[in-house]
Amino acid sequence: MVDSIQVEVKGVSPARTSGADASVSLLQVAADPVRWAVLQQLAAQPSCVCNLQEHVPIPANLLSYHLKVLREAGLVTTSRRGRWIDYALASDALERLHAALPGAPNSREARP
Repeated sequence: MVDSIQVEVKGVSPARTSGADASVSLLQVAADPVRWAVLQQLAAQPSCVCNLQEHVPIPANLLSYHLKVLREAGLVTTSRRGRWIDYALASDALERLHAALPGAPNSREARP
């Protein structure tokens, strides 16, 4: 089983902060071992919760919590398929994580 670590993010969504605070918050979200495992699974392919639970063996309520944190950070998107909700890595998730690293060029400055 993947263990989670406790990280205080000061109640600010990484998608709504700017500068260094946003980078730190985004990296804190991704650094949790459970959320990292979810991101790895979603990088391979979009999945529903039932498929994610096969690869990240934690109780359903905890998985839902971690998916909520990832959604609020803008790293994961959802789409409804009947009664199922599919989760996918956000199209800009890897770019945003890379840009949050120290020394990485600002992705907005790199764009024409």
